[in-house]
Amino acid sequence: MRLVNRCRCLAVVGTLAGGLLAMPLAQAQGAVPLAERLPLCAGCHGQDGNSVVPENPKLSGLDAEYLVRQLEDFKSGKRKSPIMSGIIPMVDDKEFKALGEYFSGQKPAPGKAVDAKLAAQGKEIFDEGIVGTAVPACSGCHNDDGSGSEKYPRVAGQNVAYVVQQLLNFKSGERANDSKALMQAVAKRMNEKEIRAVAEYVATLTGGEQ
Repeated sequence: MRLVNRCRCLAVVGTLAGGLLAMPLAQAQGAVPLAERLPLCAGCHGQDGNSVVPENPKLSGLDAEYLVRQLEDFKSGKRKSPIMSGIIPMVDDKEFKALGEYFSGQKPAPGKAVDAKLAAQGKEIFDEGIVGTAVPACSGCHNDDGSGSEKYPRVAGQNVAYVVQQLLNFKSGERANDSKALMQAVAKRMNEKEIRAVAEYVATLTGGEQ
């Protein structure tokens, strides 16, 4: 499934790359209008940032500053992604702020849990943590409603498969762009069932949206 999704996104990247090469050189080297840049993101994340592909993150409603930091980390190589590594060279640093503000301002679509029983277990971890393995409550950083902040991302309504993969990446060290390695330390104390449970639960949160 991940391979199919990657091929789909890379096909979009290849098509858009051809269009970029046809642009005037001065425009290609600098910031382009937001309306022209968005299709590059929409191929994987949706025009409004509400990705319907489970493995791709929803960007709608995420804090603009957080989004900019992630783009900067992809650009520098601090955060790894086979798909984003092919896309980020096409985006000028000057465009990060406008993209962050755009997706931050989009209305998040409701998420959907697959396993209600597992989601109930995830609620306990999210609200209370896991005492036996010193896992802190997720709500301590991401807020009770999962709305997040400029420092910690919104997780409310996020795609289950994406959350699972990111927690596994933190657990293995494949993703290491978290401040003070906080998420790496937390994820390493969680087993895969606990990770899945938290992912199922956060998909049910609304982040204060009605």
